[in-house]
Amino acid sequence: MASIFGHAMATMAIGSSFPKEFRSFKFWLLGIGCTMVPDADVIGFKLHIAYNSFWGHRGFTHSILFAILWGMSMSFIFYPKLSFSLKGILFSIFFAFCTLSHGILDAMTTGGLGVAFFSPFDDTRHFFPWRPIEVSPIGARKFISMRGLSILINEGIWIGVPSLIYTTLVMLLRKNTNH
Repeated sequence: MASIFGHAMATMAIGSSFPKEFRSFKFWLLGIGCTMVPDADVIGFKLHIAYNSFWGHRGFTHSILFAILWGMSMSFIFYPKLSFSLKGILFSIFFAFCTLSHGILDAMTTGGLGVAFFSPFDDTRHFFPWRPIEVSPIGARKFISMRGLSILINEGIWIGVPSLIYTTLVMLLRKNTNH
C-alpha cells in the first residue's frame, strides 16, 4: 500500500478540482479520512481473515462500489442538508474519488496481491502494468526507519510531483477562465 502521506497528497490534488467554497478544513479532513478508510480491512490480519478473501486486505473496501457507497454516506452524514442538491452530489463525488484513489495507488505499488476493484461482482485482484510506488509497511513502528524515508522519497516523486503538477494546472485553468 502507499503510505498515509501518499494518500493525503492524492486528496490534495483531487480537492483542488473543487470550488473554493467547498474547500474548508472539514472538507480536507474528511477527504484525507476517506483515503485511509479502505485500509480498515487490515484488522482482518488480526482476525485471521485470508488476505485474498472478500473481507481481506485490498478486498471489498478497495472496490469501486465501496468508494461510491462510502462517498455518498460521507456526504449524507456530514452535509445532510445538501444531500439531494448539486452541491451534495459534488461532495459525494469528492469523497468517492478520495476513497477510490486509495485502491488506485495500491494497484501501483510493488507489493501485495492486487486490488479487488470490481468486488463484490468479481473478487479478482488487479495491479496496473506500471507499478513505481514502493509498498509501505503496515504499522507506524515499521515505517519509522530508513525504509520509511525511502518510501517517502519514492512517493514524493510518483505521487507528490504528479499531484503538484495537476494542482498547478487546475489553478492555471481557473485563473485563465476567470479573466
